[in-house]
Amino acid sequence: MSETAPPLTDRQRWTALVVLCVGMLMIILDSTVVNVALPSIQSDLDFTQSSLAWVVNAYLIAFGGLLLLAGRLGDLIGQKRIFLAGLTIFTVASLLCGFAQSQEVLIGARFVQGVGGALTSAVILGMIVRMFPEPGEQAKAIGVYSFVVSAGASIGLLLGGVLTQAISWHWIFFINVPIGIAAGVVALRLLRHEEGIGLKQGADLPGAVFIVSALMLGVYTIVEAAEVGWGATQTLLLGAVSLALLAAFVVRESRAKHPLMPLRIFSSRNVSVANGVQILMVAGLFGVFFLGALYLQQILGYDAVEVGLAFLPIALGIGVLSVGFSARLIMRNGARATLLPGLLLVALGLGWFSRAPIDGQYWVDLFPAMLAIGVGAGLAFPSLMTLAMSGATPEDSGLASGLVNTTQQVGGALGLAVLATLSTTHTDGLLADGVARAEALTDGYRLAFIIAAGIVGAALVAAAALLRPEPQLATAPGGGGARGRARVR
Repeated sequence: MSETAPPLTDRQRWTALVVLCVGMLMIILDSTVVNVALPSIQSDLDFTQSSLAWVVNAYLIAFGGLLLLAGRLGDLIGQKRIFLAGLTIFTVASLLCGFAQSQEVLIGARFVQGVGGALTSAVILGMIVRMFPEPGEQAKAIGVYSFVVSAGASIGLLLGGVLTQAISWHWIFFINVPIGIAAGVVALRLLRHEEGIGLKQGADLPGAVFIVSALMLGVYTIVEAAEVGWGATQTLLLGAVSLALLAAFVVRESRAKHPLMPLRIFSSRNVSVANGVQILMVAGLFGVFFLGALYLQQILGYDAVEVGLAFLPIALGIGVLSVGFSARLIMRNGARATLLPGLLLVALGLGWFSRAPIDGQYWVDLFPAMLAIGVGAGLAFPSLMTLAMSGATPEDSGLASGLVNTTQQVGGALGLAVLATLSTTHTDGLLADGVARAEALTDGYRLAFIIAAGIVGAALVAAAALLRPEPQLATAPGGGGARGRARVR
């Protein structure tokens, strides 16, 4: 039975939203600030190029592997408990990362950080949906969350560059500690605790083992494929085992009396398609953050701070669109109708990036692409999250939230591995043919951006063909504001 507690006031709900988004922002920032600081970490702790990748991979494996389980645990034992537990683990692990003086300590602490990040982020979207059940307010709240998730990546590039250059790489982790403590104290006092449906309703240990093993092994296979190759025996074998574990999980859940992940969550066509479209869109977008940053540094000679500033139009575009404007469009025209032009703009922006020359000029060759991607993502992310959460019941909101985060992580890891591999292979081939290094690198980046644009284009086609127009939300006669809205067909 759920605890009885007075409902939160409007001010308390919006303050709670800020607290949740601060927790999410801390996690999103951490994943990008580390990328900027990797050269300093490598030099300070004597990492080799291959071992340095584990500073990122250790986090990704734990984070991506536990998101779905963490979201379901929120449904079972209470989302506030999972959020606070994750925030505590993430904050302590950040402190350990900051003090790390050896490769082993840093990689181990990064894995623990991934565990905390998964627990924290998996339940946030579910908590938001439960706090804001009214469609108009929910659209606005999801818009704010979408801004944090999508713009946080570009903000992290700037913050990471500033901290690394002004102080040291240790502070990209130390800065999480006061933020995590403050967010935890406020969350403990403000967030409303609701009992979950109980472990008996989903304490499926074999199912948990299957899904965590499948996702962790799958993420590991993807990130290692960039090193060993997609056709390597290791990649094919581990990929097959990961798919077999995933199949075993689905079979188990279809037969379990109290499944960990009720398969009814996929009964909504829009929920399933929205998560699939998100995998494709994020796969394309992650290329622009990673390979775009390398292009700016290695070809145009930007330093870490200049790279962060160069990506600001994406953050600003997402912010302006996500916080308010996208919500109004979703209410007026529906999430599907808002999503499609957003995906088109992202694809066009990536396509513009693919013409980036060796002597590129920012305002001509980069800014139009950054702006198109920012505006497009500002329309697309809130729409996708609205669609992905549209079929979630209160009992399954944590699971749906974890699924959204899982598809983001899988899409990001898959896209980055594929694009980086193809870009590197193309560059190596050109270098072997005697092409100058700068030209070979640029051609490799161009190829990756073309493929990224194609992936987002495929997401656009899938969304247009498979998503069903949802009932439109319009202002009812005589109504005003959020509470005067009614569903019309």
